Amino acid sequence: MADADLEAIRARRMAELQAQQGQGQDAGEAARKQQEMKNTMLSQILAQDARARLSSIALVKPDKASQIEAILLRMAQTGQITHKLSEQELVGMLEKINQSTQKKTTVKFERRRLADSDDDEDF
Repeated sequence: MADADLEAIRARRMAELQAQQGQGQDAGEAARKQQEMKNTMLSQILAQDARARLSSIALVKPDKASQIEAILLRMAQTGQITHKLSEQELVGMLEKINQSTQKKTTVKFERRRLADSDDDEDF
């Protein structure tokens, strides 16, 4: 009787593990398909030299490249891009994006006011 119970527990546990593994594979498969669709769309809207530039940007700044890809895909879906973009057009878009997202650095000096030991002259 104990062997039968042990086998039943093992079978249930094995079924649970297989179900979990199957769900993980489904999520990975969906992510792979989504990435493949994105690459297909980008190859349709970008010329080869522009695609190479975007790939080199992705090597240096992956977050910026994904942001640019999302913008390009959104523009293509809304019909703003009607032809393949060349490298020069992509560079122009990149400059506009950089100007709009550029962070301005400011330096603020805060001087001590009350218990400032520099005011005392200890000669």
